[in-house]
Parts: sequence; structure tokens; C-alpha cells
Amino acid sequence: MSVDLRAVPEKTSRDTTGPARRRTSRPRLTRIGLSALSVLLGVVIWDLVSRNYTAFFLPSPLLTWRGAVELIQDGTLASSISASSTRILTGWALGVVIGVPVGLLMGCVPWLRLMLDPYIQFFRFVPPIAFVTLAIIWLGPGEASKIALIFYTTVFIVALNTLAGVLSVDELRLRAARALGANAVRTLASVVLPSTVPHVVTGARLAMGNSFLTIVSAEIVAAQSGLGSLIWTARNYAKTEWVFVGIITLGLLGYLFDWILRAVTSRTLRRYGVTF
Repeated sequence: MSVDLRAVPEKTSRDTTGPARRRTSRPRLTRIGLSALSVLLGVVIWDLVSRNYTAFFLPSPLLTWRGAVELIQDGTLASSISASSTRILTGWALGVVIGVPVGLLMGCVPWLRLMLDPYIQFFRFVPPIAFVTLAIIWLGPGEASKIALIFYTTVFIVALNTLAGVLSVDELRLRAARALGANAVRTLASVVLPSTVPHVVTGARLAMGNSFLTIVSAEIVAAQSGLGSLIWTARNYAKTEWVFVGIITLGLLGYLFDWILRAVTSRTLRRYGVTF
């Protein structure tokens, strides 16, 4: 009697991978279930509280949903999302592209850090909304003024986080690189920059959140489109449910952008210690 031993490893492999997949999928389903339950409880509480007030003061979830459907049908919501998203992503991307090199240079060149530090420390405490009027005067009421305000919001946050990453690099690693014959450029590329990547990603995420704060102020003052303009226009029509639609859309859009940023960076920059 002979036994086919080739089937044994195959069976063992199937038996071990099945439970492993089930174990990894259960925590994910648990997280999704808890999140969905939390959202459902929030909607229920919102509905119960709204029954004690007028629709103008606190619209119910159903009335807000009807307002959202109304804005979707006439295209207002889609155009507002498109306008705000374009402004946010453009200004944010420019801020990241400029902020990272500035932070690296400040961290690697001490005299440059000392020269730029007063300006960084001054302007980072001046909120972007303070420059709304100047942005309109200098750049006009078009897209340039809104993008410039988003850029202003982003560049300081990214630069400071990048600077913090450079200054946190272990001195022993820098000495080891120099001892092995690495010049300044090689040390920057092989030691400083990889160690700074997690700080850059954190700064980019923080800047993204602040960009949403800025865009509402900019669109309320000088814009005919966008979610901020939608929220402000709802006041003229006494449509509080439109205000709620705009606020909820901003939250969902920010959550989506941050999720995409985390997903992309955690997959492409995992070797640099970026995990979410």
C-alpha cells in the first residue's frame, strides 16, 4: 500500500491559511461594525434632539437628506465639491512641494535656520483669514487668491514638521555616515531624508486639515462657488438644512482625502516607517 505524500503539504497549507485569513478579517469587520454603529447612534441622537426645535434652528436628518437630494439634482453640490477640492488640492500640493525643501534646508544649514526662524515663527501665528482681504486686493477675487491662502496654510506646517524631522535624526547615524566617507549630499539622501519622511507625512496630513478650515473662510468672503459659498448662500434663503449639507460634505470630503493620503503613503513609504 502506497501513500501519496505530495498531498500532505498542500492540505497543511490550506488548513493554516484559512484560519489566518479569518483572524485578520475579524478585527477589520469589528472596526467597520463599531464605526457604523457609532454613526447610526449619532444620527438617532440628532433626530431625537431635532424634534424639540424648529427646522430653521436644527433640521432633522430626514430634512437634511432632502436638502442634499435637492442640491444634488440641480448640480449645486457637485459643482461646489469640485471647486473646493480643486482649490484645496492645488494649494496644498504647492505648499508641500515648497515646504519640504525649506524645512530640509533650515535643518541642514544652521545660519539659514537662524535667518528664517523669525519669519516662520511670526507668520505661523497669523491665521490665513487675516490675509483674505489682502489676497483679494493683490491677486483678485479669482482662483489665485483662494489657492494662495491654502498655500500659506500649508507651507509653514510642512516646513516646521520637516525641520523637526531633520533635527531629530540621531547624531550617531550622521557620524557613522561621515566616517564611511559620505559627503553632505550623500548623507542628506541616505540618512537625513529617509528619517524625515514620517514627519513630512504628518505635516502634510495636518496641513490638509487646516486647508479645509481656510477654504471655508476664503469662499465665504470672495467666491461664487464652493462649499463655503454654499454654506453662506444658505443663509439668504433661510435653508439651515443646506448649511448642514455643506458641513457634512466638508467632513466627508476631508475624511476621504485623509484616507487616500494614508493609504497611499502607508503602501509606498512603509520602508521609511510610515504606518497608519
